[in-house]
Order: sequence, then structure tokens, then C-alpha cells
Amino acid sequence: MKQCSLDTCFAPETTCALGHLKVSDCPTWKSSGQEDPAVNESSDEIILPWSGSALGKTDVGFVAGRGTPTMIGIMGAENAGKTTLLAAWYLLIGRGAHVSSRHSFAGSFTLSGWEAVARSMQWAPGSRPEFPAHTSTRSGGRGQGLLHLTFREDGERIRDYLFTDAPGLWFQKWAINEEAIDAVGARWIAENADAFLIVADCAALSGGDKGSARAALQLLARRLGASRRGRPVTLVWAKSDIPIAAEMENAVREAVRSQIPDVEEFKVSMRAQGDSDDGRGVGLTTLLDHALQLRKLRQALPATRANTQDALFLYGARR
Repeated sequence: MKQCSLDTCFAPETTCALGHLKVSDCPTWKSSGQEDPAVNESSDEIILPWSGSALGKTDVGFVAGRGTPTMIGIMGAENAGKTTLLAAWYLLIGRGAHVSSRHSFAGSFTLSGWEAVARSMQWAPGSRPEFPAHTSTRSGGRGQGLLHLTFREDGERIRDYLFTDAPGLWFQKWAINEEAIDAVGARWIAENADAFLIVADCAALSGGDKGSARAALQLLARRLGASRRGRPVTLVWAKSDIPIAAEMENAVREAVRSQIPDVEEFKVSMRAQGDSDDGRGVGLTTLLDHALQLRKLRQALPATRANTQDALFLYGARR
């Protein structure tokens, strides 16, 4: 039960936002009159500033303490395969199947969150792996959030990444109406992400509602194209082991490219084709390597003609 009046503090699950080791010393802490076993003043244990679960907006500042993280916004309709893609990446990293010459796994603040996403895809005696459940739009249980990974780049620099795990309904509402009440989460992702992955569901594009699936992708591409501000976008053909008509594929591709001309494309599948099954699926590690190299484009200052070398006055100066 939350007992702090600050919206940005989640003590006792995390440390006090104002820095008090004993929450009873904090002026914003609401005393219940009963000693909370999780907040025992006689204990020398210091609670970690993270719980291991998926992060929220207020946790971004903590992750950014050692450097600005790269946030990858993963967008797509319901059941497109967004969460399954995240789960597959986590499992591949966990068993050492992701081998990269540039990036090596260096930790995560959301291991519990990753485990919650990937649990249904892990093998257990007497059960069979399944695809993850739909991401709930409610906050209880395994809800939407930001999943964190740290990689060491080129054996030296540490880089932090945040991957969004959000329900497809958010993006469907946002694509139709940017100001919709149910689109607040999607709008926040669109404003703050450094790069985007649009997940196209090949199963939906080959099924009975393929027309609706194509229209939903077109709406999403149009909305993202209008708000991306030059940030990189990648089109991901999920479940690519399911064949779709060439006309449909071309129609989707042209619809996306008409809004985002520089979009890159990748095809991924959890199931390998033929006898070449190495347990890595198709295109999953290649897409992860691509995502780890995505960066927000830096805005170049316009060329100026000036007779000064002082950086403070250089911009906008004229002879």
C-alpha cells in the first residue's frame, strides 16, 4: 500500500525519493500507526532503487544517471507479435545465442519484468512453450512498461536501452485520433522514443480480416510519419513463416514508404524454415543488432557566416 504523498515516490518498494534512509524521517511519508515490516528502522538493509519489474516514466531518470538511454518504441496492432519479439530477444540473450561483434550483454534493471514476459515461452517439464499473453491495458500483474537492457559497445562504452512493452490497443486508438484519452501512452512513446519498430502481422495480413489489418497499418504509418521528426523507423514483418500475397505485401510496403521513405525492413519468425533450425528463429538476432545501433538523428545547425569563433555567439551571427 502506497503511503507517500509524492506521486514520484514508491517507498517502501524503492528508496525514498527525497533521500531519507528511514521513511519515518521523511515529511511526506504518511504514517499508518502500525509498523510496516518492510520499513523496519532497526534494519541496516538499504532497499535498492529498483524492483526488477518493468519501469515506468518516473524511473527513466534513474536509468539516465550514467548516460542518456536509447528508447526503442515498438508499435503495432494487437496480437502483432510485439511482446513475443521482446521475449524471444531476452531468451536468446539469456542462453548466449545472441553473438555480436559490437554489443555484449552487460546487465538489466528489469530482469523480473523480462522473466514475466518470457515465462510462457520457456520449457518446463509437463508443459509446452506458448506465446506470451496479450499485454494488459491495466496496471495490475504484468502490465505495460519499459524493459531495460545494458550492453557494452565495442568492449568499452556502456549503453542503456529501454524497450516499450505496450498494448496494441494504445496504438490503434492513437492512429485514429492523436488526442484520444485511451492514446496517452502511445502519445508519450511517440514523443519520447529515439527510434521505432512497426510490427506488421503476416498472419493477420493473410487471414480473413487482411483488409482491416492493412488499413490499421496504413493509419499507424501515417500517424507516425507525421510525428517522428526524422527519427529512424523500421518495418518488421513478424510471423514471416506465414506466406502473404505479393500484392498485399507490396501494398503495405508502399503505404509505409509513402509516409516514411527511409524506412528499413526486416523479416522475423520464431520458426525456422526447413532443416536449418538452430534455435534462433529467423532474423531475430539480426533485428536486435539493428535495434542496438539505432540512434536519434542529431539536428545540425544551419550554416552561418560569422567573423567570430565564440560558440556562444556563432549561431545566428551574420557579417
